[in-house]
Amino acid sequence: MPENKQQRVAKRLRWSGRILSLVVAVFSLIAFIVSGVAEFLTEGWEVVSADIQGLILALLTAAALAGSILSWWHELIASIVLLVIAVTLGSYGGAIAGRHNIIVGMVLALPYITAGVLFLISRQLSRKTS
Repeated sequence: MPENKQQRVAKRLRWSGRILSLVVAVFSLIAFIVSGVAEFLTEGWEVVSADIQGLILALLTAAALAGSILSWWHELIASIVLLVIAVTLGSYGGAIAGRHNIIVGMVLALPYITAGVLFLISRQLSRKTS
């Protein structure tokens, strides 16, 4: 593949990973925050202290958002962070989901796995030309 075309493909993969991870992380974090606020307004403080599972999911999603932001400076570190978060989210989400736990784990993990792999491929293509 010519160098110029390879650089364009690497740039497109990099931007696809950034957009995917940011959109999924921001949307998920907003959903967790809105859910927590709604539960607090209806139930009070008791549900906030009892809902540790939702808090852990929100913290993992915030870490994925941090990894997505990190992708602007360090692709390799961001891809490792996103892949670790994906495995953790998939495992934890699958563990706390009652039925259909494999599906829940895949839905939580797949976008971050995809973004992490896109960053790794983009980095590999960028290194081949330099």
